[in-house]
Amino acid sequence: MTDSSADLRQSARAAAYAAPLETLNPAQAALFQADAHWPYFERLRSEAPVHFTPESDYGPYWSITRFNDIMAVDANHHAFSSEPAITIFDQNQGQGPLPMFIAMDPPRHDVQRKAVTPAVSPDNLERLAPLIRERAAGILDSLPIGETFDWVDKVSMELTAMTLATLFDVKQEDRRKLTYWSDVVTAVPGQGLVDSLEHKMAIFVEYHAYFAELWNQRVNAEPGSDLISMLAHNPATRNMEPREYFGNIVLLTVGGNDTTRNTISGSVLALNQNPEQYAKLRADPSLIPSMVSETIRWQTPLAHMRRRATRDVAFGGKTIREGDKVVMWYVSGNRDEEVIPDADAYIIDRARPRHHLSFGFGIHRCVGNRLAELQLTIIWEEILKRFPAIELAGAPKRNYSTFVRGYESLPVIIPKRH
Repeated sequence: MTDSSADLRQSARAAAYAAPLETLNPAQAALFQADAHWPYFERLRSEAPVHFTPESDYGPYWSITRFNDIMAVDANHHAFSSEPAITIFDQNQGQGPLPMFIAMDPPRHDVQRKAVTPAVSPDNLERLAPLIRERAAGILDSLPIGETFDWVDKVSMELTAMTLATLFDVKQEDRRKLTYWSDVVTAVPGQGLVDSLEHKMAIFVEYHAYFAELWNQRVNAEPGSDLISMLAHNPATRNMEPREYFGNIVLLTVGGNDTTRNTISGSVLALNQNPEQYAKLRADPSLIPSMVSETIRWQTPLAHMRRRATRDVAFGGKTIREGDKVVMWYVSGNRDEEVIPDADAYIIDRARPRHHLSFGFGIHRCVGNRLAELQLTIIWEEILKRFPAIELAGAPKRNYSTFVRGYESLPVIIPKRH
């Protein structure tokens, strides 16, 4: 943590409660980067669970912050549409936001989602599991012992990139391109990875060209079991416009990268911050699946999703007007103590560890949620076979984003055995 992050965390509670409620704005990337956003959502859940912010970097928006309210919005696609975009950002890049099935309503959403679902079917996950385990073992066996290294780079990025490359059936030597492009998609210009919107769009040209070539290869080949082939050969998607194909590639790249990668990193951080839970896990590895679910809740790797009111809606004692931007703060709902007991605590043997909002709810529930859980379960099964401990060697560097709750780096050390 930088000194400025530490200062922001110390002052966040006072600032969150000092601001006039009618102007309270939790959508501040600096707060999320400093892990200082929690008091803002605590206040909103208590005093204004359905709250309107008139001015922000992203324009006016409604915040939905309680667990059950978020579920109600997420489940009602008739009143709260996913079109045209699913984040708080208005990405008007000349042609408007990229079309993708997560930012569509039925019936278009349903047929496009169905086209790629076989890639993460139970049978396909069963086939993938041995390969994921082999790769996880190879990654862990290559780690330095007794030396500080970046867990994000060496482990979290590596395993998720390998799996994503397999799902797309691209060369493994190109796997870090997928990681890079995923990061560019969610990067805020001027905050490190991309200098400007023009820089971002220039990278998108390369990204688009790479996957356009793959489409041309797959559409002219026999149907395969990879995501691109599924889109190219399914009758519902084979004639989609190039921008729509690319939009779905962007969705699948980010979806296949962020959740798993940032939860792998978050699990190491959470267990180190809660050593009694780490000891509990080491003593009983059968808790790994429960720990995985608890970490996905605790981390909430994607902080929010957005909807658009299709008509005037009376909700939570307020009137949300047609066309208004409605933000479901999953990161807040996952800390709602009215639904999740002791919600701020990290408890790996909770009674209902999968009762969380990190994968969304309703028709847009994350299509790859079981694959994410599988990768996390396997990596921790292999970790516990090898290492008595993975210890923090410094503070994490978090993303500058109100959308992705993740880590740019996490320094760790695996102690030498005596």
